[in-house]
Amino acid sequence: MSDLGTAVVGLAIAVGIAGVVVPVVPGALLVWAAIAVWAFVIGSTTAFAALAAATVLLGGAQVVKLLVPGRRLLDAGVPRRSILAGTALAIVSFFVIPVVGFFLGFPLGVYLAEFRRLGRHASARNSTEQALRAMGLSILIELSATALAAGVWALAVLS
Repeated sequence: MSDLGTAVVGLAIAVGIAGVVVPVVPGALLVWAAIAVWAFVIGSTTAFAALAAATVLLGGAQVVKLLVPGRRLLDAGVPRRSILAGTALAIVSFFVIPVVGFFLGFPLGVYLAEFRRLGRHASARNSTEQALRAMGLSILIELSATALAAGVWALAVLS
């Protein structure tokens, strides 16, 4: 692969990492796809080892980012129905207010569902804070995995 091709793969990885924080592009998927394209073009054992490592890191992160924050929310007493309401409003808000709508819609959806369920502002606010912490933890897990996968790719490129 030419230096330009490697730079394009690196750029795609950087955009993917940014996409984890600002959900405009599917971040982890973009990082994995860029590394996969690079590995198949290079075709070496090192390249496929880097792809395997990235697959394990990113695939594992997808499982962990669903299980760990979800468990924390359930332990805090936030029901799945409220989480689904937040997710639904986040998706709708993402299209109504591009990019930032997701970050506004999720807590608003959780708050409204919890206020409806509990009938008190303080309780709904507490549940919303727990949901925001869980959302932040989920982003942190995926961001860490994509950064590690990028590091694996960079080491493979430099070797």
